[in-house]
Amino acid sequence: MAAQFQFVMHSGPNTGRIYPLEASEIIIGRDASNLIAINDAEVSRKHAKLTQQNSTFVIQDLGSTNGTFINGQRITTPQELKPGDTVTLGENIVLMYETSFDPNATVISSAQALKTVAPVQKPVPTPAPAQAPVPAPIKPPSTAPVEVFTSQAPAGPVSKAPTPARKKFPIWLIILIVLIIIVCACVGSLFIIDRLSLWCKVIPWLVPLLGGTCP
Repeated sequence: MAAQFQFVMHSGPNTGRIYPLEASEIIIGRDASNLIAINDAEVSRKHAKLTQQNSTFVIQDLGSTNGTFINGQRITTPQELKPGDTVTLGENIVLMYETSFDPNATVISSAQALKTVAPVQKPVPTPAPAQAPVPAPIKPPSTAPVEVFTSQAPAGPVSKAPTPARKKFPIWLIILIVLIIIVCACVGSLFIIDRLSLWCKVIPWLVPLLGGTCP
């Protein structure tokens, strides 16, 4: 009787390998005696157990070191598997739970289909034609009047301020001063002569120096 379900390894030492689930109880582990033997350090010797119930399988972790995960969630109790579930052992071993196909059928498995289907190529967008550069508008010449600044020269020669002439003493003033000096000298001489008699008594030695004589 053909198996109804299978595991397909998506990540691990045997990527792409198919494990048909043909027994009602299957042990998964690193030990070679297991029905599904996976030789990887992430897998414990007796890692997990599959038990067939009704029309599907139930998976149970057997106290493995790195744990068993279904769709990224670690399990601690038996969990029922559904087609499309991912079973991860540790961190690197990823198994896809799928419905198996009749080996005599012409339809290939989903894992093989993923490998053989060519990737869809996106159409390369056609580059838009380059637009000719738009010339910048030419600004009309300015019509504003241009002011011409010229330095205005004085109409005529600049007259300098007259230099004040030096004041001269009038001749009559000079003559008057000279006359006053002569008069003062005469009066002084007379005063000296009048006082010679008195000086002869007080300071006779000074009278000859002044040009006089004592009687």
